[in-house]
Amino acid sequence: MARQARAEITRDSVLAGAADVFLRLGYANASLSEIIAQSNVTKGALYFHFGSKEELARAVVDQGNERLVSACQGFFDPRVPALEASIGITYVVADLTMNDPMVGAMLKLTHQIGDYRGASGDNIAKTWGETHRLLAERAVAQGDLKSDLDPDTIGMLLQEMTAGVHITAVGTDSIDQMAVRMERLWYFLLPSIVPEEKLAYFREFAARRLRRYVP
Repeated sequence: MARQARAEITRDSVLAGAADVFLRLGYANASLSEIIAQSNVTKGALYFHFGSKEELARAVVDQGNERLVSACQGFFDPRVPALEASIGITYVVADLTMNDPMVGAMLKLTHQIGDYRGASGDNIAKTWGETHRLLAERAVAQGDLKSDLDPDTIGMLLQEMTAGVHITAVGTDSIDQMAVRMERLWYFLLPSIVPEEKLAYFREFAARRLRRYVP
C-alpha cells in the first residue's frame, strides 16, 4: 500500500509539472527533460507512468477536465435554472483558466493536440457541447430563453463563445481578463436570446457572477 501511495504521489507530481510546462511553453515546445526537471522526478519515474509526451499530455487533459467538471458540479443540479447554470459555467472556465494550471493546460492542449481527446478517448469539445445544448433546451422550456430559439444552435453558440474568449486570451497574453470579457459578451448577447422582460435580471446576474472573481 505504501508503494502504491508513493507511485500515486509521483504520478501527481509528473502531471502537475507537465501542466506547468505545457501551459508555459505549449505542446510543441515542451520537452520531457523540461517536465522531468519541473516535476523533480527521475526519467525512470516519468516513463514508469507515461510512455510518451503525447500520453502525458492526454493525461493532463483528462485531469484538467475532471477538475473543471467537479467545479461545475453544482450547476448540473436540475433545481438550478438552466440559463443561470450556463452563465455560471462560463465564469468557472474563466476562473480556473486564470488560477488552476491543470485546467489552463487542459484547455490549451485540447487545441494544440488537435483532436480534443484525453487518454480516455473522450472528445472533450463534444462532451461540453452536449452539456451546453441540454442546458439551452432546459432554459427554453423554463422560459428564460426565447421560445423560438433552437437549443442546438444556442448550445453551440455558448460553447463557441466560451472557447473564443479562451483562445483570444491565450493569443493576446491576457488570461487575467477572461472573466471581464465573459461578462461583456453576456451583456451584448443576452438581448438576442432572452425575453425582454428578463433581460435586466440576467444582465445583473452575469454582473454579480463577475464580482465573485474580480473585486
